[in-house]
Amino acid sequence: MTAVPRQVVVRDLGGTAYGPVFDAMKRYTDARTPDSADELWLTEHEPVFTQGQAGKAEHLLAPGDIPVVQSDRGGQVTYHGPGQITGYLLFDIRRLGISVRSLVRGIEDAVVATLASYGVEAAGRPDAPGVYVDGAKIASLGLRVRRGCSYHGLALNVDMDLEPFGRINPCGLLGTPVTQLADLASPVAIGEVRERLIEALAAVYGLSVCRSGSPGPG
Repeated sequence: MTAVPRQVVVRDLGGTAYGPVFDAMKRYTDARTPDSADELWLTEHEPVFTQGQAGKAEHLLAPGDIPVVQSDRGGQVTYHGPGQITGYLLFDIRRLGISVRSLVRGIEDAVVATLASYGVEAAGRPDAPGVYVDGAKIASLGLRVRRGCSYHGLALNVDMDLEPFGRINPCGLLGTPVTQLADLASPVAIGEVRERLIEALAAVYGLSVCRSGSPGPG
């Protein structure tokens, strides 16, 4: 008898401010039960710097007019803005039977597979979570796990203004350049990249995709 694939509910939130989505992730995680659905939220945030839970102030060089928000994810400071796909994985990792490290590796593998579909060779780094192309960072990762359930996730640079990354040490890495898919492959449409990323994440974790009719979290 063929096993029924586990499902993930995918929500495309469109363009959002960071704060309300951050609050919604925490509410969803706090209210979860063993029967709650695993969800994948995708968005393009308004310009914002987010500081990880143990983030060091010295990595925030000159934020200027871009707001800085303290987050509870792991990692150091990063930038979110239009043209970047931010994906939030609200997964019950105990129910999925995976470790935190497997969750991280799966995200990296899905991003690598997405980039490979555009002919871009990328890889993770054992010393610094994320995905890199020829030493330049193209995707960052930051997660929080509470009661066996994850939230936060990934940010993939697709076709955006990279200037704000020069105002920080991205993810606390000194001297590491930042790149984006639009500078490595052509043509690039962010909607298509998003679909390929959804497919890659579902494949990595053995999930079937269920599209939500809701425009976003409650």
